[in-house]
Amino acid sequence: MIWEYMAEAFTLSGLMYCFIGVLTGTLVGVLPGVGPAAAMSLLLPITFGMGPANAIIMLAGIYYGSQYGGSTTAILMRIPGEAASVVTCIDGYMMARKGRAGAALGLAAFGSFFGGTIGIAGIVFAAPLFSKVALAFGPPEYFALILLGVLLVTNLSTDPFVKAATMAVLGLFAGAVGIDLISGENRFTMGTLTLTDGISISVAAIGLFGIGEVLSNLLDRTAQPHVVKTSIRSLFPNREEWRRSAKPMARGTVLGFFMGILPGGGAVMASLTSYALEKRLSDHKEEFGRGAVEGLSGPETANNAATAGAFIPLLTFGLPSNVVMALLLGALQIHGVQPGPAMIEMHPHLFWSVIASMYIGNVFLMVLNLPLIGLWVQLLRISYTLLFPIIIVGCVVGAYTVSQNEFDILIIGVLGVFAYIMRQLSYDIAPFIFGLVLSPLMENAFRQSLLMSRGSPQIFVERPISAALIALAAIVLCFPLMKRVVGKSST
Repeated sequence: MIWEYMAEAFTLSGLMYCFIGVLTGTLVGVLPGVGPAAAMSLLLPITFGMGPANAIIMLAGIYYGSQYGGSTTAILMRIPGEAASVVTCIDGYMMARKGRAGAALGLAAFGSFFGGTIGIAGIVFAAPLFSKVALAFGPPEYFALILLGVLLVTNLSTDPFVKAATMAVLGLFAGAVGIDLISGENRFTMGTLTLTDGISISVAAIGLFGIGEVLSNLLDRTAQPHVVKTSIRSLFPNREEWRRSAKPMARGTVLGFFMGILPGGGAVMASLTSYALEKRLSDHKEEFGRGAVEGLSGPETANNAATAGAFIPLLTFGLPSNVVMALLLGALQIHGVQPGPAMIEMHPHLFWSVIASMYIGNVFLMVLNLPLIGLWVQLLRISYTLLFPIIIVGCVVGAYTVSQNEFDILIIGVLGVFAYIMRQLSYDIAPFIFGLVLSPLMENAFRQSLLMSRGSPQIFVERPISAALIALAAIVLCFPLMKRVVGKSST
């Protein structure tokens, strides 16, 4: 039965969109300063004419494909093409400097394939179990879960808690713009009809990640990155490098998968945690930072396993665990699909086709990346000043395509400038987009809960699951304060 549901992934269109997605993702990962969120934002309007399965297959391919490509710039230029590859810059680049660039690129590709493939197998077994658990959730439990997720994302942000919380609140406010679904009144529309439907997720994403990234990279860019000059004779590691990589890859797969499930975790946290773990367990601690094989293979495997794990809370609870998953949630909603505990039963063809396409995509990536390393190296030498006009045009066309409204072009411009200013002030954009996407879901769950209890907030603590989640949210909220108090007392 499951094989019948997977059939759409093996159709000509399914294979084509999977290939386009992973190829675009690899290119996005290779080019510094673009990122999967920006690419998905630009291509989201193109998916409106597709079926939901093909649309999600392509967008998902961009996400996990970027994890492969990001290691190329990290190893050859010491610049992470994607945020999750920041750890790869440390030992991967040093391996390249020692003449082992080919082995480093090969380990990154094989580790990514291993972590991604095992992670996808984890989805097959874990997603149905999570769906059964999610069936016990009502509006109070969903509100508490979303609240916990927002707080975790805010707490695990690279920013100080106050800055991250500020961005999350601004995102929640932006998500409230439009018509109140219960009273029917306009909220924060400033008298314009354009905002009565709210701020489109796709338009907001194009502005924040498309225009914002261009402004940041164009205005802050001082010099063209330098590609390390070394001959790439063989992409296959030697026997000793394989031996030292086996256990880090195994540990990275398990660690990355579970880190991906956690809200706010994802590929970045998985790679950082894997690097710290391997450094602690290694018998060659002195090599870390100087070209340690374990410092490359473990994190590269972990970040790809995490991309697979991140799909579980999205598909079973409808809760994104990172910014890219938030964009995928928006894409699913645009196509009339609300992910949650009933998704496997209501949309089995979509669910299992996406899972099957991830297997296919990992094979495509393995076949693509090794032979095309030389091409990616040449692309790295293209000046960003030649790329940014193409990206700007794509942003404008993409924003206008959403609803054929010229006002959306103004919105992406305003949000792009906002994103640039926030980055200059060291504010992370991720909590903002989380707030924007989750605001309607959070508000509806909260108001439905109060309708159920006739206005009594006690419903959130009377039900065991919601009470436990609220308690966890309170602990997460108090954690920064506790950390500060402990830090002051120890000094």
